[in-house]
Amino acid sequence: MISFIRYSFQYSSLRASLPSLRGVGGRFASLLGVVGLLLVGGCATVTSSLTSKLAGDLASSIMNSSDVETIREGVPAYLIMIDSFLRSSPDDEQLLLAASALNGAFSVFTQDERTKLLADKSLNYALHAACVNDASLCDFRRLEFKVFQQRVDAAQREQVPVMYATAVAWTGWMQAHSDDWNAIAELSKVKYLMNKVLSLDETWELGGPHLYMGGLETILPASMGGQPEVGRKHFERAIEIAAGQYLMTKVIFAEQYAKLTFDKDLYDQLLTEVLAANPVVEGITLTNVLAQQRARVLLAESDDYF
Repeated sequence: MISFIRYSFQYSSLRASLPSLRGVGGRFASLLGVVGLLLVGGCATVTSSLTSKLAGDLASSIMNSSDVETIREGVPAYLIMIDSFLRSSPDDEQLLLAASALNGAFSVFTQDERTKLLADKSLNYALHAACVNDASLCDFRRLEFKVFQQRVDAAQREQVPVMYATAVAWTGWMQAHSDDWNAIAELSKVKYLMNKVLSLDETWELGGPHLYMGGLETILPASMGGQPEVGRKHFERAIEIAAGQYLMTKVIFAEQYAKLTFDKDLYDQLLTEVLAANPVVEGITLTNVLAQQRARVLLAESDDYF
């Protein structure tokens, strides 16, 4: 669930500033990660495996922490560390995915050019992982849309982890570069990719594909081509899949959909439920704590906004 921290916390308001496209990034407010040296021969495989396992263990430790400040201060060291491991194992798919998620997620704590740098690294790592996973996906981001569709359509269920990670990193990259129309022009590819993941496994990462599609469909109001009601269905399905335990979904539902449709009752209800919930849930505690922090801010703004 680490990857969602970046997405969930990079939300603000596209409709407030459409010309600059800041809304796409702001509204995608939205973690992972680690030891070893490249030895020689057969040892390299063992080292790579151990490194990937430690990356996963680090991710678990981060996500089960409720101490946001410690995570904020500690993660930068691991960003450097994981980069060093990739020098020894540049084609380790799991390590690439961990690096992508960690770099992308830490952007929640950064601004401006540093956010762009982290988002660039996150997407590059994810795209490399996709290429390692399947040669037909090498450089598929640059393909003409019809060919891109064909490559994505060929994906199988076992490719969901890498496809999902790529879509998440790509979304974060668009957010970081939301002042660039060329970046936002890639939205159609991101949506197509995430829809494919949705068709392969809608329950992945506690309904993550539905959460992302809900966000993507509510960037714009209906009058500008958005599909807020479709987005609402995605949010509701994500909540159902996670049994309401993934609190960030409700926060994004409130900030994306309820604000977009000026539904104050739903907005207040969702945020109140988030604040009343127990944030300690295996694998998503940190995200839930961040969700509650964000919910307090949003709820305090309710009367002024509506």
